Amino acid sequence: MNKALVIQLGYLARRSFLRTLRQPATIIPSLLFPMLLLAVNAGGLDSVTNLPGFPADSYLQFAFAIPFIQGTLFAAIAAGTDLALDIETGFINRLSLTPTRPAAILLGQLAGTVALAILQGTVFVLVGLMVGIQIEAGILGAVMLVLMMALISLGFGGIGALLALRTGSGEAVQGIFPLLFVGLFLSSLNLPRDLIETDWFRTVATLNPLSYMIEGLRSLIITGWDAQALGTGLAVAFALVIIGLSLSAAALRQRIART
Repeated sequence: MNKALVIQLGYLARRSFLRTLRQPATIIPSLLFPMLLLAVNAGGLDSVTNLPGFPADSYLQFAFAIPFIQGTLFAAIAAGTDLALDIETGFINRLSLTPTRPAAILLGQLAGTVALAILQGTVFVLVGLMVGIQIEAGILGAVMLVLMMALISLGFGGIGALLALRTGSGEAVQGIFPLLFVGLFLSSLNLPRDLIETDWFRTVATLNPLSYMIEGLRSLIITGWDAQALGTGLAVAFALVIIGLSLSAAALRQRIART
């Protein structure tokens, strides 16, 4: 990697990281809301563990993947909103007039997203252990949960950056949040796909990429090292990263060309 690119990326990543840490209004909801949703789901759906073929004895353990995947959506919105703010204030335009590489601009902006995801994942794991959740994949599985959450956040962060670069508006980025939540609930979030009785819901969940990322995370918690579930989840996550970064990089080049 070019030395100048590394230096540029380091400065912009540091800026993004520090800006994320200085925003309690971003960090606190991204930690609190996923855990509240977990508590609500675990309390209201515990009886489904009696269904034949349900893969866990405790619904809390089954649902422990919820905060990890929901947290990535918060990270995506934060990434897009911060980038949109930089566009609105003219920071990106000024930066484009310097020798800074577009790759450094984009990846540096997303560094805060990854940092937030690592913080979220670490907190979620610690809280889960405190309330008695057992991660079947062990300590390395807990580390993999955090790393996979960071990877998914990077992919969704790329989508958030794309929206910011296309619209230049933080409000537009935040407006996509309800749609992401709809996609989350139309997945295997609350039930295994093979136990979903409604045909159209099961079909939508099967076609929904979020299902496979959720199942990859969940496999570490309730099964252990399930190569198929984890491999599929990682493959979908990497595809999301490639798509998100490719599209946002193209949008950034177009915006810089117009400057």
